[in-house]
Amino acid sequence: MELTYNEKRLLAVLKPLKDAEEARSKAVEPIRETLKGIGDGRSARINPLKDTLKVLEETRNIAFLPIKKAIELLENTTEGTLGPMHTPDAAYLARIMDSTEEAVVQYANLLQDRGLAIVEKKSVVTYRLTEEGEEYRKSGLPERNLIDSFDTEIPMGELQKHPQSRLGIGWLRKKGWVDIKDGIVTKKGEAAEGVDESALKNPVPSQPGIQDLLKRKLAEEIESVSYIISITPKGENLVESGLDLRQEVMTLTSEQIRTGEWKNLRLRKYSTKTPKRVYAGKNHPYQQLIDDMRQILFEMGFTEMNGGIVESSFWNFDVLFQPQDHPAREMQDTFFLDLEEELPAGYEKIRDMHISGGDTTSTGWGGEWKEKKAMQCVLRTHTTSLSIQYLKDHPEPPVKAFCIGRVYRREAIDATHTPEFEQLEGIVMDKDVNLRHLMGFLKEFYQKMGFENVRFRPGYFPYTEPSIEPEVWVDGLGWVELGGSGIFREEVTAPWGIKYPVLAWGLGASRVAMLKMGLKDLRQLYRSDVDWVRNEPIARSRRY
Repeated sequence: MELTYNEKRLLAVLKPLKDAEEARSKAVEPIRETLKGIGDGRSARINPLKDTLKVLEETRNIAFLPIKKAIELLENTTEGTLGPMHTPDAAYLARIMDSTEEAVVQYANLLQDRGLAIVEKKSVVTYRLTEEGEEYRKSGLPERNLIDSFDTEIPMGELQKHPQSRLGIGWLRKKGWVDIKDGIVTKKGEAAEGVDESALKNPVPSQPGIQDLLKRKLAEEIESVSYIISITPKGENLVESGLDLRQEVMTLTSEQIRTGEWKNLRLRKYSTKTPKRVYAGKNHPYQQLIDDMRQILFEMGFTEMNGGIVESSFWNFDVLFQPQDHPAREMQDTFFLDLEEELPAGYEKIRDMHISGGDTTSTGWGGEWKEKKAMQCVLRTHTTSLSIQYLKDHPEPPVKAFCIGRVYRREAIDATHTPEFEQLEGIVMDKDVNLRHLMGFLKEFYQKMGFENVRFRPGYFPYTEPSIEPEVWVDGLGWVELGGSGIFREEVTAPWGIKYPVLAWGLGASRVAMLKMGLKDLRQLYRSDVDWVRNEPIARSRRY
């Protein structure tokens, strides 16, 4: 049986460790029976190891240094902290072998495949409070502080002045601690300590509220994994039968060559066979294309914006002047979640914009605008919600920002549709920018992506006016539409005090990928097709 040097070395270490443990057990057995204690267990371990060490040194055995270090650890470590040595863990073996835990596990798995060792994986799950969780452990959850801040009832406007109202009011309602009617918040009785508050004080696995803390990102799960390694009888027999445990020599000195000493050395074997084809590591072709888009926009002077995939309907639909009865807001088109988010300060301007047009020249949509519907959370259907929030926080020009993020829509999966895909969103806000600037930005971007011929045609989108659709020429396909664009309507920008034109555009990154890579099926981008990833070209030419 041909073993590698490292496999032999691990076997050579496991055998004397097991022998030492068995010797210890025999030595302490009489003491256990009479004194019910183990008084000299450490020396019972050390003595057989020291005897073994002498033999290892004399034979220049590859286990000499690890066993020497094991003795040092035993002499300097409290008895019992190292565990039974006949089944040491990978961390201990890595320490005495001057290796890494990962390498030891790798060698042990190879031995296990040959039936020479056993590898047992053990995992322990613990929980730790996040920074926010630690803060709440000291000061209390937001809903607890809110419920303790008033006696029996309080106007909603007053309660919203509390610094923790944004997070706490929703949880007051969710836990059923209050009733809210006609703008008055009334306690429903005694608010007993919840399981989440108990878990906050003592975040251990047995606490029923620990899952609530995980969902609120107030705690995090930590899994500690260890590997216990033991030698099998077959492995012991192999070591005892004369396994060559001399150190391998990888390089020869001039002295060894001159004196002929090399003839008595155990030289490391090298294979001269032609190796199998080696594939270099690389990014997924789709990720590479997305990175390419990102780099182009950086070169054009844009800043990247980011945000979460869960948005309230307020940010996903209402701020974009999309009426609450719009078909896109129906259950069959959007992933609605069993969550609600409090409306931000100043939401009344959006409400008024929908009902009557607010302070603008618009007449709005008329009808009724429901706060409850605006609070409903969804998986974002586009990244335009990030653009509006970015403009709200940066109302003064100049602004040039973009986002490449995943969006979600309830669509049947086929060759050209998936329920989740990547969207590129861009905005430019400055004094006196107009439609010609928008077409210039888009033309430059698409040409840098390799589409030399770009044209535009009129389009319609509910939150831009005027609106245009860019098209690019693709050999074999002709003119292909790639996204939508326009200038944000005043109903979108006016509520946030934005006084200058905002150019906006969006496109499906996966659609660009299909054209660039010549794909017929969109699903190819998301499959674990290793052969395709290996053979797809690493880089594509860009026109600058």
